[in-house]
Amino acid sequence: MNLLANRFRRASRLAMNAVLLSALALPMSAWAAGEKAANKPKKAGSAQPAPVQKKLAAAKSTSKTVAVKRRTDVQVAKAKPAAKTAKTAKTQAASAARKSTAVAANAASRKNASSSRAQMARNVAAPAVVKVAARPSATEHALRVVPQPRLSAGERLGLRGSADPLDLSSSVALVMDQDTNEVLFSKNDSAVLPIASLTKLMTGLVIADAQLPMDELITITQDDVDVHKFSSSRLAVGTTLSRGELMHLSLMSSENRAAHALGRTFPGGMNAFVAHMNAKARLLGMTDTRYVEPTGLMSQNQSSARDLATLVAVAYERPILRDLSTSPGHQVDLGRRTLQFNNSNRLIHNPQWEIGLQKTGYISEAGRCLVMQTKVAGRKLIMVFLDSAGKLSRVEDAERVRRWVEAQSVQPLMIRPQG
Repeated sequence: MNLLANRFRRASRLAMNAVLLSALALPMSAWAAGEKAANKPKKAGSAQPAPVQKKLAAAKSTSKTVAVKRRTDVQVAKAKPAAKTAKTAKTQAASAARKSTAVAANAASRKNASSSRAQMARNVAAPAVVKVAARPSATEHALRVVPQPRLSAGERLGLRGSADPLDLSSSVALVMDQDTNEVLFSKNDSAVLPIASLTKLMTGLVIADAQLPMDELITITQDDVDVHKFSSSRLAVGTTLSRGELMHLSLMSSENRAAHALGRTFPGGMNAFVAHMNAKARLLGMTDTRYVEPTGLMSQNQSSARDLATLVAVAYERPILRDLSTSPGHQVDLGRRTLQFNNSNRLIHNPQWEIGLQKTGYISEAGRCLVMQTKVAGRKLIMVFLDSAGKLSRVEDAERVRRWVEAQSVQPLMIRPQG
């Protein structure tokens, strides 16, 4: 019995063990099959479980998003230099356009300036027409603000570099004794050059000899405005002064509108006045001299040092010309205001000089000019200086001549310098 019971219990245990092994074997086989299926390459179109498909789709979407973002970043990175290059090109194009416009404007300005200068040259070359009623245009005023440099007539003739014993800056010089007509010093004294406002000395001589009433009132008009050099004036159009005051300002301060008004109001008009100027020059034997208007602004007013010395000697005989030309200053009462005019020759204010008559002049074609009657070392002298280069050089030349003449009175030279 016991033996049978033991066998039954052993068989029962074996059967239970087999059942347990079978139960365990089934999950293991399923797990192995799953592993094998997972490791096995997938065929196209094979179906996946729903959860796996969702995960794969999410992964693919994320990958595509990352790829798109990377491509976008690359495109943006490439676009930035391109945009910058395009902006730079646009800026350069705009700058080039501005430069092109500026070049075109400068070319047009040069063309206009050239045309204006050519027109002015034609006006100068034409017969003298003193009356010009038209008001200067804006272009002409612009040319006056920025004048073009010009060589003087003396420079073109090669006179400015001429050497002389006194080392004068003037191209032309003449010093002579007024009483004896003895020439003490000369330099290119026969050269015929523009004389600028030295012309006004003949203007004053013609007015003085015409014995016109000096208290007659004369009004400055548009005709008196300078349209040759566009020089400025303190006498506005509409200003009314006596003939004597206009003479004073013309000789003392070289006032151009005053001198022009004197010629314009001369009996017979401007043409008659210029004719009287040239007739007076011929009467005095001034064969190198020609006048075209009364101010000296036009370079066709020309003379030589010898002719000018003759003019100074004759003008000195008129007391009114002596007094007005050597006046240190003069005030003009215009009613609402008073204008102060001063002498254009600074030697007038120098106590070392005793000047009986003087006149200064300047235009670019004539250079700096000066004529004087003065007394040096007890001698009455006439001095003429033409085409001096610097603003003060004509005064410095006069000082050199005065010191030289004073030295001659102490120890005369055997040979006087002759240019």
